[in-house]
Amino acid sequence: MSDRHIEEVLIALRRVTRAVDLHSKHLMKTSGLTAPQMMILQILRDHGDAIISDIAKRVNLSQATVTSIIDRLEKRNLVVRERSSQDKRKVYACLTEEGAEIIRNAPTPLQEYFKRQFRDLQDWEQLQIISSLQRVAQMMDAQHIDAAPLLDVGAIDRQYEDDKPRFGFEDSK
Repeated sequence: MSDRHIEEVLIALRRVTRAVDLHSKHLMKTSGLTAPQMMILQILRDHGDAIISDIAKRVNLSQATVTSIIDRLEKRNLVVRERSSQDKRKVYACLTEEGAEIIRNAPTPLQEYFKRQFRDLQDWEQLQIISSLQRVAQMMDAQHIDAAPLLDVGAIDRQYEDDKPRFGFEDSK
């Protein structure tokens, strides 16, 4: 492979990273939420009240990570926890009216734009992209990083406190 090909790959990766970063900042600025927080609110809106383990399975994250995100959402009164009346061991995360309102007014998550276009590709194109990106993740030694099916940068359960660049490698397990 020529140096020019390597440069083209690095430029494409940088564009993807930059697009994700810009959209994450836009989401935070307009809604005050990170993409993982928005995703969990949407799951509660679409599927109703749920226990943490069920939410974790839906978003492909650990229960500890989801618990941390729910804690932050609860502090903002976007989610409340309610103990089950049938089984006191179960605690449900429930979307509040404030949480539902934020979702209604938030911009469309970047992964939704991606999904629409990806679905329009032929099967062979989809498989080629999947294979190539899995290989890129392996080449970057990133296949072990905890990742939800969303386009966002930085640690999944973080809050933005400044405007520093975030590259996603600090959330490896």
